[in-house]
Amino acid sequence: MLRLLALALLLLLLAACGSGSAGLNDTEPVVLEGKCLVVCDSNPSGDGAGAASFGISVRAAGAKVAFSAVRGTNHEPSEMSNKSMTIYFDQVLVNIGNHFDLKASVFTAPRRGIYSFSFHVVKVYNRQTIQVNLMHNEYPIISAFAGDQDVTREAASNGVLLHLEREDRLYLKLERGNLMGGWKYSTFSGFLVFPL
Repeated sequence: MLRLLALALLLLLLAACGSGSAGLNDTEPVVLEGKCLVVCDSNPSGDGAGAASFGISVRAAGAKVAFSAVRGTNHEPSEMSNKSMTIYFDQVLVNIGNHFDLKASVFTAPRRGIYSFSFHVVKVYNRQTIQVNLMHNEYPIISAFAGDQDVTREAASNGVLLHLEREDRLYLKLERGNLMGGWKYSTFSGFLVFPL
């Protein structure tokens, strides 16, 4: 019975997409039972073969992507971190899709889409100004600074939406200063807002 109901709803959606119904536009996604995503496209081929043509794209629920990594201990310099200045994390709270590599502390985009990223890097008892960059394929995208000389704890934080391609890599880099004795409780998080 449930399958018949889902099939009937799918047929109604097909009819709405094909008739140009005001209820759905060309890009509005519809979720059915939380299992799939149906996207109506009035001209999927882009070849202009016919204005009345339409298509359906069904995306599986496995398209979910999210991660959140934290630093649970204070920074201890290592040969690897001193050379690359990558900010490393030691715990993963969420890694849906397994696209965050904890050892390298790098996120790799599994598909083209719009992604959201945020970070919060803590420095402790450090009178130097720090600059943290969110790196996208070796290029800085956004930065955050922490440089107050009169506080014992301070954080450099920022967030952004990015259009990524498949296999794009993102990580945090310490551009200026040092994190000696600091960055416990620092976080790095991201998720796929929607695929393109």
